[in-house]
Amino acid sequence: MKTALCCLLVLAAGWLHASKRDAKNNTLAKYLARIQTAQPASPALSAGSIWVDAGKMASLSADYKAMAVGDTIEIVVVQGLTSSNANSVSTARTLNTGSGISSLPGKINVGGVTNLLGLNSTEALSGKGAASTATSVTTNLSGRVVAALASGNLVVEAERTINMNNEKQTIFLRGVVRRGDIGPNNTVASDSVGDLELEIKGKGVISDGVRQPNRVIRTIMHFLDF
Repeated sequence: MKTALCCLLVLAAGWLHASKRDAKNNTLAKYLARIQTAQPASPALSAGSIWVDAGKMASLSADYKAMAVGDTIEIVVVQGLTSSNANSVSTARTLNTGSGISSLPGKINVGGVTNLLGLNSTEALSGKGAASTATSVTTNLSGRVVAALASGNLVVEAERTINMNNEKQTIFLRGVVRRGDIGPNNTVASDSVGDLELEIKGKGVISDGVRQPNRVIRTIMHFLDF
């Protein structure tokens, strides 16, 4: 019984690992399909020509840096986002109305009916709203070239996983790099990466403490107006 249970657990673990790997491959395939949609076709070679502009022999005097699938590259991630929004509304309205009889024919005394009706109305509305967001990410990631587009641009991926103090943090980056933006030291800044996808996620003690409740708890909190 125990042997069968252990076998089932091993098979389940292998299936989960394979599912994660297939999901990652499908994500990359979708990304490449989206990027290559608007790419121009490769230039046709003339008859008898063996020269390729993007070949390895085309830049013999250039610095060593990523230029083909499988080459490594360092991405300097410096992303900062600051957003603020403030609104204010103020309105006021005052209404005063009076009604009465000031005179009547003859010598009738109108002292008691001079002010028959008096209305006073005041309305005021004042509202203010403000929102502010600040995000900053600074790190260096070493990735690799996973595809070369027809235009000569490179699709790069980088992933780093850190396990420390019962906390797991994963950083994933994907984007399109122009070869001319790669520096002599084989680095490229994140703000020069096109179609950038940057994902930072954590799992562990800290993440469990700040993550949102499950759907059942969120539904109950919604009905209770929390």
